[in-house]
Amino acid sequence: MNLLRTLVVLAACSGCLTAASKIAPELERLDTAAAADVIVQFRDGVTAGVHERIAASGGVLRRSLDLIHGAHYQIPAARLAELALDPEIEFIHPNRAVEASDFSGTMDYGWMSTLGLTSNTQALPWNGRGIGVAVIDSGIGNHPDILGRVVYNQSFVPNEGSNDQYGHGTHVAGLIGGSGSMSTGWNDFYTVRGIAPSVNLINLKALDLNGQGTDSQVIAAIQAAVALQSRYNIRVINLSLGRPVVGPYANDPLCQAVQQAWKAGIVVVVAAGNQGRNNSAGTYGYGTIAAPGNSPYVITVGAMNSAGTLSRIDDKMTSYSSKGPTAFDLIVKPDLVAPGNQVASLLQSGSTLDKSYPGNAAPTSAYSYKGGSSGSEYFQLSGTSMAAPIVSGAAALLLQQNPRWTPDQVKALLMLTADKTFPAASTQAVPGFTTATDPVTGTVYTSYYDIFTVGAGYVDIAAALGSKVDPPAGLSALSPSATVNAATGAVTLVIANNIVWGSNIVWGSNIVWGSNVLLGSNIVWGSNIVWGSTTASGFNIVWGSNIVWGSSADVTEATPLTVNGEQ
Repeated sequence: MNLLRTLVVLAACSGCLTAASKIAPELERLDTAAAADVIVQFRDGVTAGVHERIAASGGVLRRSLDLIHGAHYQIPAARLAELALDPEIEFIHPNRAVEASDFSGTMDYGWMSTLGLTSNTQALPWNGRGIGVAVIDSGIGNHPDILGRVVYNQSFVPNEGSNDQYGHGTHVAGLIGGSGSMSTGWNDFYTVRGIAPSVNLINLKALDLNGQGTDSQVIAAIQAAVALQSRYNIRVINLSLGRPVVGPYANDPLCQAVQQAWKAGIVVVVAAGNQGRNNSAGTYGYGTIAAPGNSPYVITVGAMNSAGTLSRIDDKMTSYSSKGPTAFDLIVKPDLVAPGNQVASLLQSGSTLDKSYPGNAAPTSAYSYKGGSSGSEYFQLSGTSMAAPIVSGAAALLLQQNPRWTPDQVKALLMLTADKTFPAASTQAVPGFTTATDPVTGTVYTSYYDIFTVGAGYVDIAAALGSKVDPPAGLSALSPSATVNAATGAVTLVIANNIVWGSNIVWGSNIVWGSNVLLGSNIVWGSNIVWGSTTASGFNIVWGSNIVWGSSADVTEATPLTVNGEQ
């Protein structure tokens, strides 16, 4: 596959939305007799006058979304063109569907040690105490491991309370802040505990009993997190959900919402998506990052497979983890990767996932030396939905350690200290990749360790907490974009002004990627593609000529693709 071709395919989508139109293309195809479920954005914020004009056209206000200068309405489709002529209306979006990502696998305890941590909470100098983490998901259940630390509950799902009927949000919450109280363990490594076991959790339910929601529900939940920020010291938002990218991030209401939260001082962590095996566009899974993970502000996280061992050396990239660059904008994503394959966390008994995948319940004998339990307390799932809360927990620990840090400082340090020494594929004739074979279809998937697959590297929480680097405050940590020279095929990272990245922080020649790193002459991009010979800010990034990123194989999960697992 040629990178130039991939970037051209992705960039070509930028012409899909015309500047002259104020109505998203999906809405133009609606039956005029239908009712349109829409998000309307306004030039100067919501006013009583525009509400009245929309009501006069048959529109019904469902929810105000002041965070993005908009509101959620039900409007007759036949009246949309007329409303688009209103000078106060900026754009009319469909209320697009979002969903969680989760699947099955066997129990994996190795991820805690992989991150440089043990399961012994007494051994950790930082535990997240006093930090609020907003979990925007399918709700949070009443599990003993988070008892007393779910300090706020609110549902944005019609006709459903804040309890977790799907089972996804509880699992995510446990990865962030589960205490392990129900996991007696044969030893420390077999205790099922979250990254920051003393954080406070803010339950903002935006996904229903089937793991589905809408843009308006997620935006309303983000808006609530910003409003509750001071009351509960909300410093982190976790979004283990997403949907396809439909246009440039600057025009996407979901991306606008996470950007506002980031600017309000909240670290936003987003799952990359699980479309890394999707070759429907001929890009071999490149360009499949989900929204709002395509925002350059947020920390977007891909999934690694820790192979169920306590060592990092055999960890591998999952083939289903979505890869960059982002559609339309060509933003370099993901920013980081973290364990996300067959990860054990809290079980919400009786939930949709519990009923659908009873085999995912962890056997009591695996985490309790007492035995005799009538039912499991823990459950295993795979996906970037599981990798994101690992990083959210890491952010909470860093913010406990450095309470004055901005989201940009947290992002910069996590990327700076991420492990970049992926294992070499010594069994391969050409190093730098391994394959995963679907046992049912026989399809072979290949993963590479390039910048669009692993970002700045594999999150290393112990290294981040032990770092003496103090990223400069007041600068941005926007993810860079990529551009390719059509004549030479050279790829350049475009880094804007006032950015924390530089020769001494993350994207520098000897800091992140090292001086000897190249994507290889015959691996994926071809013999002439060397990452970033120069950048917009003027310094050179030297990738060298001899080292290719690591190896890969995985057990799999993916939605909405139908993919079978392998051991």
